[in-house]
Formats: sequence, C-alpha cells, structure tokens
Amino acid sequence: MCGIAGFVTRSPGSPPDSLLARMTDPIRHRGPDASGFYRDPYASLGHRRLSIIDVRDGHQPMSSEDGALWITYNGEIFNHANLRPALEKAGHRYRTRCDTETILHAYEQYGPDCLTHFRGMFSFAIWDKNTRTLFCARDRLGKKPFYYFWDGRLFAFASEIKALLEHPAISPRFEESLLSEYLTFGYCSGDRTLFTGIRKLMPGHWLRLTPDQFEIRRYWDIPEPASQPPRDDRDWIAECRTRLEEAVRTRLMSDVPLGMFLSGGVDSSAVAALMKPMSDGPVKTFAVGYREQAFSELSYARQVAQAIGTEHHEVIMGRDDFFDALLQLIWHEDEPIAWPSSVSLYFVARLAAQQVKVVLTGEGSDELFAGYARYHFYLLNQRLLKPYRTIPAPLRDSLRSGIAATRLLNGNVRRKLQHSILGRGESLEALYLDNFYAGFSSAEQQHLLTAPANSTYDSYLHYWNARPDASPLARMLYADQKTYLVELLMKQDQMSMAASIESRVPFLDHPFVEFAAAVPDRLKLRGSTGKYILKRAVEDILPREIVYRKKLGFPTPLRQWLMEPAAASILAQLTDRDGLLAPYIDFTYLTGLLTRHQSGREDATDRIWRLLNLQLWGKMFILQKADVLAGRS
Repeated sequence: MCGIAGFVTRSPGSPPDSLLARMTDPIRHRGPDASGFYRDPYASLGHRRLSIIDVRDGHQPMSSEDGALWITYNGEIFNHANLRPALEKAGHRYRTRCDTETILHAYEQYGPDCLTHFRGMFSFAIWDKNTRTLFCARDRLGKKPFYYFWDGRLFAFASEIKALLEHPAISPRFEESLLSEYLTFGYCSGDRTLFTGIRKLMPGHWLRLTPDQFEIRRYWDIPEPASQPPRDDRDWIAECRTRLEEAVRTRLMSDVPLGMFLSGGVDSSAVAALMKPMSDGPVKTFAVGYREQAFSELSYARQVAQAIGTEHHEVIMGRDDFFDALLQLIWHEDEPIAWPSSVSLYFVARLAAQQVKVVLTGEGSDELFAGYARYHFYLLNQRLLKPYRTIPAPLRDSLRSGIAATRLLNGNVRRKLQHSILGRGESLEALYLDNFYAGFSSAEQQHLLTAPANSTYDSYLHYWNARPDASPLARMLYADQKTYLVELLMKQDQMSMAASIESRVPFLDHPFVEFAAAVPDRLKLRGSTGKYILKRAVEDILPREIVYRKKLGFPTPLRQWLMEPAAASILAQLTDRDGLLAPYIDFTYLTGLLTRHQSGREDATDRIWRLLNLQLWGKMFILQKADVLAGRS
C-alpha cells in the first residue's frame, strides 16, 4: 500500500524540486519503504511506497516502455497475474512482476475500459506526457482514497488531504455549507469535503484532464436487484460460501507476512476461519479491547482464535490511551473522526504492524447482508404504520409528545418507544434517518445552530431515490453502500495506514458484492436475524455462539468517560470562544447539553463526540492553533 500525490498545470513552469517532497512528506506513513518523483514542465507525480508485491523492482512513479506514460498508484490489483498473458500476447513487454506495470499496460491496451478488467482496490493517476492528459481512477467501492483540487488552472491530487495543503496555491478553508450534514452523520457523504475546494473522486469513477477538457465519469455501480428464477435457499447459501472462499483466497496474494483483525464477530471470524486452511504458515490474529470489561469483545476473539487455531495477539487500551491519541488520529484522518472506534482500530493496527505488513478485515458484510438492527426496526415500523394511521392525528401527536416529555417511564423504555412509530414522525427522514443516523436531528440543530441549517440528508436521499422500484431493504442497503460504507472504508484505510499497514476487505470483492446484490431479501434479513445467508454459510466452521451472538458494533466506554471529572478539560474545548465552533453554536444550548450528559439525565455521547472532533479539527487545520498542532505527532 502506498501514498500518492502530484499536480498538473495548464501553463508550463518549473516548480521547485522541494514541492513534491513537501507534498509526499506528510504521508510518509503510507509508504515508509521508499519514495519517488517524476517531473516535466506540466506535471509532477510523487509516490511513497509500502512494499508488498515485487519488493525489489516495483518502484514508482513507473513509466511505460516508451517513456510516454507515467503512473503513481496506491492499491493492489489481485488478478494482475491473470491479466498479464493477454497483455504480453498483445505485444506489451514486462520489466517487473508487479501489478503497477499491469495497470500501465492495460491502460495502453484498453484505455479507460482497463478499469473493468481490474479486481482489487486502487487509486492512481496516469500522465501521458505526449498528449498532456492525466487519467485518474478510484476502485469500485472506495477502498482507496483519492482527493483532488481543481480551479481551472491547477489540478492537484493526493491520497490524503494534508498532502494537498502543502501546495502553496491551496489554503485550508472551512466548507461551512456542510456543517449541518456533518452534525447529522459525522461525515460528508458526497464528493465535497470540509475543506472548501477539495473534493473526493467518488468510488467507481474515473477522471480525465486534457489541455482543454475536465471530465468525470462513472464506470461501475452496484447492480440493481433483478428478478430471479426460483432457487432453493441451500443453493444460495452454498454459492455464498464458495464466493467468499474465493474472495479470501484472492486476497492472500503477498510477498510479505499477512494477518487478520479479529473482533470475535461473525464477519472477521468467518474470514479468519477461511483464511486458516489456505495459509502455508500460522495465521496471526489481532484484537483490541478496553479495560472496562463491559465494552470489551476480547473474550469472543480469544474463543474464535482458540477454535480455529490462530496465533493470537491482543492490546488493551484505557481512557488516557484513547484521548492521548485523539489529536494525532484527527491529523491522520484529515477530517473529524466519525466514530470513536477509529481510535481502537488504530491501536490494533499498530499492534499488527509489529509483526505483519498486510491484514484482512471483516468490513462490508453488514451493508451487503443487512447486519444492522436499524434495517429490521425500520421495516417493522413501516409494517405498523398503516394500522397506526387509523388513530386520529391529534391523538398520535399527543402520544408522541407525551413519550418525549414524561419522566414516569424508565429511561430505557422511553428510548425504545422513541425509536418506534409511537414516538416519531412518519416520514422517511423522521422514522429512519433522524431515528438511526442523526447525531443532531434536524429539529435539534434549530436549537444548536445560530443560523438556519441546510438540508441534512441530500446525499443519502439521492441514492434512496435512485432506485424507486427496489424493495425498502434494497434501497436502504444501496444508500448505505454509497454513503455510510464509503466512510467506514476511509476509516479502515486511514487508521491502518497511520500504522503503515495495508488492510484488505474480502467482503468487498466486487464479484462478491454483485452476488450479494442479487441475493433475495429473505436471505439477508429473516425476522430479526440479519446476515442470515452469511451465518448459514459459515456455521459449520465457527462456534454457533459466535455466529449467532448479538452484534455489539465495536462499542467504546466513551459515554462514561465523558461523565467523569477527568473529562472536564476535554469538554472545555467545546466552549472555547476562539474555536471553530464559536460563530455557529448557541453556547447556552451547548452548555445545557453538556450538563445533562454529565449528570446522566441524557446520553449525548454521539453529539458531544461530533462537536469535539470538529472543534479539534478546526483548530488544527483551519485555525492552526499552536497548542493543537503540537499534539498531532
């Protein structure tokens, strides 16, 4: 795995040699093994290398045989060896055995259609110095990042935003129009970022810049569910197993040691169990837990490791470890950290990096096969909605208000009722998005923000509305795959690369994703059991209590940490009148929210987390406060 950066200008010039070094230096953690540069009057390409395939000869930027094309690339093409014979038959001559050269030859042979031949994870830029054309692409699901800046004269790109900020023409400014979406989701799900003018090349898209044209096109999308001939459930389950085995086997390609992140959930456990008999030597598994036992899944990971016979390693972290790492990890992530579990992921990646350079993970299964409880609860609420609407509207409104206001109900009971149609509005936004995604709901933002908020759900609703004829479950999964999952993959990439380790995601092998899209709803969500087909497919290789245990979702003790007196200095960051939040936030409302959380009257963990991360991110990247900058390394 690697880091890439570079820029192209429409006016020839001679930028100093140090500029590419400045851009690639902040991402040296992505590629500590080597660096390389290419420059001509119009283009500059930089590369940081983490050596995985063809360790000796795979240096970048790499050129084509005639020196016309130059590539800087981040990722792995798992089927590169299979593509090579046809390319050699077509007359292309190889100098290495690495996948980088296969991308170059495939682009020479097929043009942009080369992307349809690749199976893997990638982002890359290819510069044709003869035609002054830059061709950039990102893998189908968004496993590898690609950020860019374009102002009509300068095009700059990088694996991480911090590299772009080293270019003197790019200054960090807060994209305040995305504040509402950030407060809702904790991330920005479209192509814009929290930095004005810096965008993401979206998954499954390519970009081309010529001397007189700039264009972006989509080359792949998740297939729409199609009608299927009658098929026995056992056939679907058997195919799921076969395809997953192939996806895991494909991702064992490496010239360096591999390991496995093991949480003890069914997803990572299934990958580890399939990986074990395919590996020549011992399989090393890595797990992270907390000193607070109620939030630690280490016992489950140990159980799986013992059952399948892996060489197991653990790291245990506490409150001080968590908060001491926070500034450094916000710097690594470039934008505020969406989920506290990112910190845990970094700690287990750092543990694994002591012994391996590549790990497999269980990411992606929940979004393919309906693993989150929210899918079941929304469909249940939908089924109850029709009879519920027979109750007069004034009575429904009164019931909803009463549930929210009464203190007679047990807090847990009230929380559950507020997730049901009894306690919520009846629109998709109220019953699903505000219910299961929102940190700050649309209504609460009206109190928190000093100015009216923009629409918060535009990106999600774009994908929801893109498939009006699909089932509600299929629409939820598709929208999550295009928004929520993309952010999860960014977390996976950035936290693992912060420890200079590559992570691979078998569940997101694109043929497996296409298969999952065709699986009937009944095999994804059966009653309240999500991932039904996957669980049936692997129940013979894992302990039953692991396969069917309740999903915990990588919990953290953050709620109780923020209630402890030691959190006072952390929470004080939020009320800094010189911070990024100051122009946007009603401090009276914020103070009340913090008080209610610390007293235990309200669980505001997710909302405090989002505000804290935004404040620290703003001080580091936008305001560039010295005290925060000092804590990032």
